[in-house]
Amino acid sequence: MHTARLTLDPAFTIGEVNPRLFGSFVEHLGRCVYTGIFEPDHPTADDKGLRQDVLALVRELGVTAVRYPGGNFVSGYKWEDSVGPAEDRPRRLDLAWHSTESNRFGLSEYIDFLRKIGPQAEPMMAVNLGTRGVAEALELQEYANHPEGTALSDLRVSHGDKDPFGIRLWCLGNEMDGPWQTGHKTAEEYGRVAAETARAMRQIDPGVELVACGSSSQSMPTFAEWEATVLGETYDLVDYISLHAYYWPENGDIDSFLASAVDMESFIENVVATADHVGARLKSKKKINLSFDEWNVWYLPEWEARAKTFEQHDWPEAPRLLEDSYSVTDAVVFGSLLICLLRHADRVTVACLAQLVNVIAPIMTEPGGPAWRQTTFFPFAQAAQYGRGQVLDVRVDSPTYETKKYGETDLLHATAVRADDGTVTVFAVNRSRTEALPLDVALNGLDLTRVIEHSALADADPDARNTLDDPERVAPHRVEGTALDDGRLTAVLEPLSWNVIRLGRPTG
Repeated sequence: MHTARLTLDPAFTIGEVNPRLFGSFVEHLGRCVYTGIFEPDHPTADDKGLRQDVLALVRELGVTAVRYPGGNFVSGYKWEDSVGPAEDRPRRLDLAWHSTESNRFGLSEYIDFLRKIGPQAEPMMAVNLGTRGVAEALELQEYANHPEGTALSDLRVSHGDKDPFGIRLWCLGNEMDGPWQTGHKTAEEYGRVAAETARAMRQIDPGVELVACGSSSQSMPTFAEWEATVLGETYDLVDYISLHAYYWPENGDIDSFLASAVDMESFIENVVATADHVGARLKSKKKINLSFDEWNVWYLPEWEARAKTFEQHDWPEAPRLLEDSYSVTDAVVFGSLLICLLRHADRVTVACLAQLVNVIAPIMTEPGGPAWRQTTFFPFAQAAQYGRGQVLDVRVDSPTYETKKYGETDLLHATAVRADDGTVTVFAVNRSRTEALPLDVALNGLDLTRVIEHSALADADPDARNTLDDPERVAPHRVEGTALDDGRLTAVLEPLSWNVIRLGRPTG
């Protein structure tokens, strides 16, 4: 195998990593909330019904912004149903996931959950622009954020929440380009209601940060035209345009699956180009940033096949939906998607892994039973811990392989982040399923003298996964032999592996 090469130099950077890049997503879908983060009868539950075993794993995962309550769910969401005494809250049909919503977990519980994660956890609230509109968004904003002295802020206080929730980051609806969305709109229709909502919300608080709905994927027939139309209406009123993308091995094509980040990279670059074109046309100096607020590996065809079997009269509460079990192969692809986000940290300043618990999630639980880490838990936790600082501009010279979907593709996918203390972390994926990949890194002007650690997530069985019966089957392991000598790092990346190489400065 030929050697993959790259150069790291502090003079060449992409940008500073925004902590919001390590956000996640809690939707009222399946068991994400009920028996996921919230299970009052669980042995570990606190006095508010939150599972403390799950809270510990969420803290370990390192999530920051948490998007809520959807997702498709938000387009039928009545925020009033989710406040006040839990025993008085109404049960509703959820059209998005053909379920019954009890509303036992609501807005106050969500804020309590974030506060118990820690100070790094930030609310990212979505408003319903599917079946509702401007008035309801303003009412929710007043209830959540106004200190006191108005009908809705005083209602919050009467519900036991004296302090405002302080929600700064708001999504103006969800996937409004999708025909599956309750209240689906054309770009013109959505752009107008998003602009009206944004303008009104800024009348209450000029400092809110607002996310307009972009395309649900790059493959949507309206992609790019949708963004251009929506931003034409909202450019001066919003801060972000959203992107959503999910990846799976189509027709068993693992080689193309491993190169999924090729699509993600082009998606980001095409949205940036579209947004900047609108800005140029409007003669604006403002830059619209990107909120990649849904991304993951998701075996979507399996869900679509199951959805066809649902009985129309059956509306279960918290059913087992989208509970994908992730393999080592999935985790390597997942790590590559994280690398992609870091490589575009100059414009992707919010990102939310969808989702947090049980539903296509890094954390799994059993009702009344244990919680455990999926294989995808580890790349996210490592990136959230070590991917803070300046992203270096990494240009890879790599051996390639042929893929059916993306053509000739690099075997190495990599980035590097320089922390404030001068340490550097290299994140690297070897896409080869059979061959180890030698890596040679030239270090210019970084004053790095030692390898702190090289860990890898890899396994002789690419289908190995963590399960209820074997929750610790897969975990990162230490790699020996990685060396840093005279400004040059040498390493060997195992086949089909996610790698984290941490480099330190002189000690003493």
